[in-house]
Amino acid sequence: MALCWKFRKEKEIWKIVNSTQDHLAPDYFSGNLRTISFFSYRTLKKATRDFDKKNQLGGGGFGPVYKGTLDDGRTIAVKQLLVGKSQQGENEFLAEVRMLTSIQHKNLVRLVGCCSEGAQRLLVYEYMTNGCLSSIISGKNMTFLDWKTRFQIIIGIARGLQYLHEDSNLRIVHRDIKASNILLDDKFQPKISDFGLAKFFPEDQAYLSTRFAGTLGYCAPEYALRGELSEKADIYSFGVLVLEIISCRKNTDLSLPLEMQYLPEYVSSYLHLFLIPFNGDIDVYHIFFGLNTFKRLTFMWSCNLGSII
Repeated sequence: MALCWKFRKEKEIWKIVNSTQDHLAPDYFSGNLRTISFFSYRTLKKATRDFDKKNQLGGGGFGPVYKGTLDDGRTIAVKQLLVGKSQQGENEFLAEVRMLTSIQHKNLVRLVGCCSEGAQRLLVYEYMTNGCLSSIISGKNMTFLDWKTRFQIIIGIARGLQYLHEDSNLRIVHRDIKASNILLDDKFQPKISDFGLAKFFPEDQAYLSTRFAGTLGYCAPEYALRGELSEKADIYSFGVLVLEIISCRKNTDLSLPLEMQYLPEYVSSYLHLFLIPFNGDIDVYHIFFGLNTFKRLTFMWSCNLGSII
């Protein structure tokens, strides 16, 4: 009986996915629904204690995320998509199911399963013990990250992006790399999450012309202003995120003095002032290689970001 139910739910979800496949992805998409479980709405309602607000982990524009516990003891994170309010919720459900059943990497969040029952669309992920990176940067989570851990997080995010852009069988641009979409496991290994805005890319195209979607403050200028989307958009967002991790502050903070409110501009002006007196007088090479590995990365990346602002 359970096997028949699972097969029926798999067929139902494939029907939903295939009905809009031309709209959301090119022909080379290949998801594997057999890698995930199919949950009933009743099971997820029970796991989250009727979606109790006490179990809410966070949420975005498409719906809240809840902590849940299954009958077998597994802890999960359940995203309840607000499908009824707009087509965007349905699109995110389809995009995430497709994307996360097509790819797998240790620095990408793992989709455990989903639920498609009537108007209900829910996504079930592995639970991340240390929550999202944004809660640490904002100070809501009082966890202190030492330099070694920050470096580990930066490298993990970079590896996840390299997989999406170059190493998977698909070419994927995430479009919304930011602190709240980086989850941390019990060892502070980062996992890129929230693939609802992600785009598949044909190999023969340098960029796609598309309507802007993402988060202001992390968005590359050519994408925000001209709608030119490529892997470079993710790299720009990653650069802003690196600065947030290094400084442990949000990229935009209106409570600070005007010149400090937008982090990339502040870092750029600071580095400019810092480097002027050294031109022609001090061997920057020896200064740079006298620093430890993490500070080298900080120096190198900050200068690189400063040069394009």
